[in-house]
Amino acid sequence: MKQAGVLAACLAAAAMVPAAFAAEPITGRWVTGGKDAVVAIAKCGAALCGRIEKFLVPPPQGNDQRDVNNPDAAKRSRRLIGTAILFGLTADGDVWKGQVYDPKKGKTYTAYVRRKPDGTLEMKGCVGPFCQAQVWNRAS
Repeated sequence: MKQAGVLAACLAAAAMVPAAFAAEPITGRWVTGGKDAVVAIAKCGAALCGRIEKFLVPPPQGNDQRDVNNPDAAKRSRRLIGTAILFGLTADGDVWKGQVYDPKKGKTYTAYVRRKPDGTLEMKGCVGPFCQAQVWNRAS
């Protein structure tokens, strides 16, 4: 009987450990590190995605900017407003892991996103062991 109580206490404690390391929510509207766009992160099916909501610094073609650098010729005529640049984001420990698309370069990278204690997002785009990080701030 005593062993059952100890086992129950251990199971309860083990159940709380993953919650301490769970990824903080990242949904909402965020200003990119370059302060050139607002990206809205929300649920997309079973994962999260981030879509360009608006430009803060208008690109050369204005708000009708097309995805001209996309390696897929069929996607080069799509508007960037509304395009998902973060996709497939799922919680993996204390970070969200998925992919990030850089429309300026037309390249897709592995993405690691985490909520920092000050409320900002740290967004990393990586190719193998090489990563570039940005800090995104909540949009008003």
